[in-house]
Amino acid sequence: MIFLPKILHLNSLYFVINNCLHLEYFEIKIANKTRRLEGKFMSQDNTSSAISFGSRVRKSPFFKSTIEDGAKSFTIYNHMYMPTAYSGTFEEYNSLVKDVTMWDVACERQIEITGPDAHKFVQLITPRNLSECETGKCLYILLVDQFGGIVNDAVLLRLEENKFWISPGDGDALLWIQGVSVWANLDVDVTEPDVSPLQIGGPKSPKLIHKLFQGKHDDLRFFRACETSLDGIPLVIARTGWSGEISYELYLRNGDMGDALWQKVKEAGKEFNIAPIAPNLIRSIEGGMLSYVSDIRRQDCPYTIGLDRLVDIDQPTEFIGKQALKKIKQEGPKNKLVGLEIGGIELNSPPESPWPVLINGKSIGTVSRCIFSPRLNKNIGFAHVCSNHSALGTVVEVQAPHGIIEAQVSAFPWFKAERITRH
Repeated sequence: MIFLPKILHLNSLYFVINNCLHLEYFEIKIANKTRRLEGKFMSQDNTSSAISFGSRVRKSPFFKSTIEDGAKSFTIYNHMYMPTAYSGTFEEYNSLVKDVTMWDVACERQIEITGPDAHKFVQLITPRNLSECETGKCLYILLVDQFGGIVNDAVLLRLEENKFWISPGDGDALLWIQGVSVWANLDVDVTEPDVSPLQIGGPKSPKLIHKLFQGKHDDLRFFRACETSLDGIPLVIARTGWSGEISYELYLRNGDMGDALWQKVKEAGKEFNIAPIAPNLIRSIEGGMLSYVSDIRRQDCPYTIGLDRLVDIDQPTEFIGKQALKKIKQEGPKNKLVGLEIGGIELNSPPESPWPVLINGKSIGTVSRCIFSPRLNKNIGFAHVCSNHSALGTVVEVQAPHGIIEAQVSAFPWFKAERITRH
């Protein structure tokens, strides 16, 4: 094992990682002070942090390319390494809202459901009505348990009549779905295919897609998908993506071709000032895009987080949690996820742990994520609070590590997801 010096300038991190890739296992340690000066993207409390690369956690097909292009930090998401920073949250935000970006999101491990009963089975595991989900369509769905709690949130792709992909958030959705299939008594196969998404997002992304595919997918509509290829690289292209900006996802269908796809996208994007980035905290909060485990917790139900539209309890088809959700809807959820506009100094990094939300010194909930928005010139975020304190305009206090700061319950999203203007 190689241990790097405790204080390591971030610009040298690429060199060290690049020259250690041949090792089975190595560990990186970075001092908190250095991190805070360099990128505005790391933790605010730890005196040091470390991440270990080894064979126990999977590397994406784009892993080598992300290292070569300057990935400075990683997290583990769905048992795979995912980059969390290149140039920093604010720098990457500027690239996302002004130009075009490319993201390694291979950690969105696809769950493939096939077989004569595929549609019936998928309807069983989500409360969203799938009666109008035709081939080529994508839908945002929730997976819920028998109590109405959210197991995961995901994008559903229907590629063929009896072939679906579920693209989940962080969590063991594959095991959950395979478990359901054991007792469902339906004719389906549930597997993890060799599929790894590469996301392209930003206002110039349609121009990049036009160049890459010579106009073939210029008419691809929002939340639609189709099979395609790029110079022999097999793909599914979808107008989906967790960015808030115009986005596409290129679902690579051969993990051995990851670096080739990355380089083709990077080369074609140079004229559009393309930059590799990580999922961006600022733009996701601005756009009201929720993160599983933080904004969406296991104990939350769709009504808690304001996603009532993804539940149809009146549909004739049965689904897991139907009776529980009927009861919750009738009685009302005890907690609500709300938007917050937070005063005080600019928040340049998110909470490491939930921050208490107070009224008259009494805790009424916690902040899940928050950050400073350059376009709004204010701190914004999400909080889980008691339903009777969730009204817009409610003034609360947030107990941050640097002190008590005033905040106000706000509507969200602050900026709606972008769409392609068509004439």
